[in-house]
Amino acid sequence: MDFDALINKLDLPTKIRLLTGADMWSLTPLPEIGLDRLVMSDGPIGVRGEQWSSADPSIALPSPTALAATWDLNLVRQVGRLLAQEARRKGVHVLLAPTINLHRSPLGGRHFECYSEDVHLTGEIGAAYVEGVQDGGVATTPKHFVANDFETDRFTVNVKVTDKVLREVYLRPFERVVRAGAWGLMSAYNSVNGTTMTEHSDLVNGVLKDEWGFDGCVVSDWTAVRSTEATALGGTDVAMPGPHGPWGEKLEAAVREGRVPESAVDDKVRRILRLAHRTGALGGAERAEQAEIDGIALAREVAARSFTLLKNSGDLLPLTGVRTLALIGSAAAEARIMGGGSAQVFPDRVVSPLDGLREYGGAEVRYALGTDPRLKLAPIAEPARALFLDASGELLAEHELPNSEARWVGQAPADVDVERLAAVEIRATCTAEVAGEHQFAISGVGRFTLTVDGTTVFDDTIAPAGDDPAVAFLHAPEKRFPVTLAEGQRVEVTLRQHSVASFNGMVLIMFVLGHANPTLGEDELLAEAAELAAASDVAVVVASTTLEVESEGFDRKSLALPGRQDELISAVARANPRTVVVVNAGSPVEMPWLDEVAAVLLTWFPGQEAGGALADVLYGEAEPGGRLPTTWPVRLADCPVVDVTPVDGAVPYEEGEYIGYRAWARHAVPPAFWFGHGLGYTSWSYDAIDAGNGSVTVSVTNTGSRRGREVVQVYLAAPGGDPRLAGFDVVEAGPGESVVTTVFLPERAVQEWDGSAWRAVPGEYTVTAGRSYADRPLTASLTV
Repeated sequence: MDFDALINKLDLPTKIRLLTGADMWSLTPLPEIGLDRLVMSDGPIGVRGEQWSSADPSIALPSPTALAATWDLNLVRQVGRLLAQEARRKGVHVLLAPTINLHRSPLGGRHFECYSEDVHLTGEIGAAYVEGVQDGGVATTPKHFVANDFETDRFTVNVKVTDKVLREVYLRPFERVVRAGAWGLMSAYNSVNGTTMTEHSDLVNGVLKDEWGFDGCVVSDWTAVRSTEATALGGTDVAMPGPHGPWGEKLEAAVREGRVPESAVDDKVRRILRLAHRTGALGGAERAEQAEIDGIALAREVAARSFTLLKNSGDLLPLTGVRTLALIGSAAAEARIMGGGSAQVFPDRVVSPLDGLREYGGAEVRYALGTDPRLKLAPIAEPARALFLDASGELLAEHELPNSEARWVGQAPADVDVERLAAVEIRATCTAEVAGEHQFAISGVGRFTLTVDGTTVFDDTIAPAGDDPAVAFLHAPEKRFPVTLAEGQRVEVTLRQHSVASFNGMVLIMFVLGHANPTLGEDELLAEAAELAAASDVAVVVASTTLEVESEGFDRKSLALPGRQDELISAVARANPRTVVVVNAGSPVEMPWLDEVAAVLLTWFPGQEAGGALADVLYGEAEPGGRLPTTWPVRLADCPVVDVTPVDGAVPYEEGEYIGYRAWARHAVPPAFWFGHGLGYTSWSYDAIDAGNGSVTVSVTNTGSRRGREVVQVYLAAPGGDPRLAGFDVVEAGPGESVVTTVFLPERAVQEWDGSAWRAVPGEYTVTAGRSYADRPLTASLTV
């Protein structure tokens, strides 16, 4: 397509209007040149679409850390194809994913949304994701370019990092996804060495576009464009969201006055048109029809393949001959299936561990809460209604909701007159399962009125905690109100927010009407759980993080499980030595009870099919296929790199290239579990290795009694250097079968950045292969 001919049909104001979002999620259509509205959507684990609301359900896949834990590129590509299918269903052209920042510190708030501490694994998983999504004609925007590896002061922080480390570590995954053909890329909020990334011409124009030959479109993170000339010249192509922002008339004036060349505007427009053409919003090429993917089945398969068995004393797993199973923990009944923030989607079904294990039917499942670490009450699970009202109380629109959570970010439903919108009301019905003092709660910011069965229990304003607007809305404060109800009593509950917040033209409706039944005291709950465990053949404790400790918008302060969960696990293990701990978390947690329990299964944030996948793995219908994409410490205090707190506005990456296992290998204290670790339900021998001509061939044998999968990991150490992951492959074999795999080494595996270019480091390299960084039984040499 002749994009220049189309550009020549547009005047300057029209071209500039195209460079800023028309609204929260789309770009302006230009019918005069055949350009449709170009729609974007968040979507690392599911495609939310334009409505950040449960009114528009989405498939919810396991977290990106879980996806990386599969180490399976073909599976990741299939995930990408499913997301493209979902995007097309929702009219989305551009998926704002994947997140390929690194696990530099375990405190990183979006750790769960990134893939790994390792640059090679991150790049390969990210590239497979990009290829899968774009196979379906939907664009990806790998993010956040670059060094956005923590959340504290993310809008303003300056990351100080040497050019060599930037090239060899933090830019490497982005270089890989550009080579994979990414059609888009998202620039970050933060600065790098004093220049904010939306203005960083050296990195965006110089490295990304000129050196790497990136012909795609650079989209800003939302509200990251804060200047006119500097961002226009810095390589950013699209400023999101809109229509307000620092470009528009200001950019037009800068062009007319010669401060920004019109050729720079034309280049941005050309890239947008190319993106639109590739995604079908501008006369895109016809694509072959692809077979429909069963999203529920794939979500269950990915979850099981990601589950990482850290410990299995006495081969307790898979379970056999179990008649009674004690299932314990709040996350057993209400699984934590995803991380908080922009990665959140709303599935139309969630299979909890309790649901999944009871449905499987392998044993009598007995449930106990044990303890509840959540700081906020869950929405009322029954269907609710959302009423949109004007200032006089007149109804503008009404929408059905699956529960009592109100969430519309950026724009209200299409049938709501935003100019008249003055209040939003949630109406729900709650049935008391037990008699006693029930808790109702408001989580939100603004003025609210809460009524229960016609009685007003709150009518006042809830102020935000702190001055960070993202935290104020993503993690709003909560107020609770006790109401005494009789068993079976059914009450009408209404929560009205009297004002609708907006920011730069974006509507922000985010509040929750929460509820909790009466419960025993914490001590009584712990004792009840221990008693149940003692009376059962096996105990399974599901321990989880919460939205308050692991989410976008802030970094973690601790790696401890929240609440009294450590105490619960120890009590259950004392009552029943056959205790399995299921860790339902997106990133590392401390496990002080590790030596007390028989088995530990890491399920990450497992997505909507959590319970079915858990039953599959616990009972051996599926093997836990996961291997750690990140090293897990014993304690936070042991970690070699933790700093995420700016000093004088900056975080210096003083550790250089030594993050993850490379830092641990130089550290005096060993981790709990090394990078790459994970057990299966069979055993493997590593038999032979051969290296040469840019590849490594490894032979392994399944020495166990059942069919299994193994992740063969290849590490390369330059002369005098430390081992680094250089390649991997997932192999499968039956009992007694051998399999041979050849891993091809990327050119960067034997190169270093010399300050101006990549150069090969000559000499004799040590090649090792095995099942984790700490277990590499095979060794060979490779001469470069």
